[in-house]
Amino acid sequence: MYRSILSVLMIVAFCAAPAGAQQWAAKMFETTKHDFGSVARGAKVEFRFKLTNRYLEDVHIAQVRSSCSCTKARIEKPLLKTYETGAIVATIDTRAFQGNKSATLTVTFDKPYPAVVQLQDSVYIRSDIVFNPGSVSLGEVDQGKPIERKVAVNYAGRGNWQVVDVRSDNPHVSGGVVETGRYGGRVSYDLIVRVDENSPVGYLRDHLMLVTNDRRMTQVPLLVEGRVVSSITVSPASLFLGVVHPGEKVEKRVVVRGRKPFKILSIDCDDEHFKFGTPADSEAKSLHLVPVTFIGGDSAGKVARTIYIQTDLGTTTSDLPAYAVVADQDE
Repeated sequence: MYRSILSVLMIVAFCAAPAGAQQWAAKMFETTKHDFGSVARGAKVEFRFKLTNRYLEDVHIAQVRSSCSCTKARIEKPLLKTYETGAIVATIDTRAFQGNKSATLTVTFDKPYPAVVQLQDSVYIRSDIVFNPGSVSLGEVDQGKPIERKVAVNYAGRGNWQVVDVRSDNPHVSGGVVETGRYGGRVSYDLIVRVDENSPVGYLRDHLMLVTNDRRMTQVPLLVEGRVVSSITVSPASLFLGVVHPGEKVEKRVVVRGRKPFKILSIDCDDEHFKFGTPADSEAKSLHLVPVTFIGGDSAGKVARTIYIQTDLGTTTSDLPAYAVVADQDE
């Protein structure tokens, strides 16, 4: 019934008005506009226009094109199943272009119905500040291990130009500068970027903000990205159990992998409709296949829960988001 209702509504919308027919696709995006602000020449400047498939049908992104050669666009994941997330990634070429730039990214969908969504980005690329390298790319970082990187900051312009502060919105990412040269209108610094040992597991994508004494443009961002990895990984990253009727049972398997042999001590969820294998019987090994069973409840609608997996590797707990849809019995 959910699938048929959705299909009818989308067909009606598509036939009624071309503008309205696009709304199902636009509603999947978290935002359709992004302003990068003022950035240094050579800096890595990238933004993910995130989208989530909110529907039961598969969504397919056929193509994306940019109105300006200053912006390259790519599709992170062309096919999105129910509740899967993806992104249109916009990357600015800060080496070949300077000054004010903007672009329109046209995203074309061909499934479940044709639709077009337009995304906009804008940026001001400074010619007087250069980062080398253009971003801090950490790759994979072990949880609990601090890490440090150095970036050269070079400026050409006023002789009294200074970096007066380095700010971060992430409490686990910080930075400091050491002046390495000043001659005429040229100034250079070493920017020391630090990620502390308490950074949580997951993708790290933040900006350090260099605050300068230039009143026209006081702040210049530097991208810091990487992935903090746990000694335990769970696949898939999120578990969709499908569409079930009340009382109907569905079972799927989850892969729990470690860098060394381990035992699963417990698997918990605050919903009695989720059942798991008995972890107490498991032996220490590097890979465990955990059966997850979901039994449809009496209430129709989307079910979203978190499964907690506790191992004998210290205090490491892996959180697994789990989703299902319970349909009415007469559907």
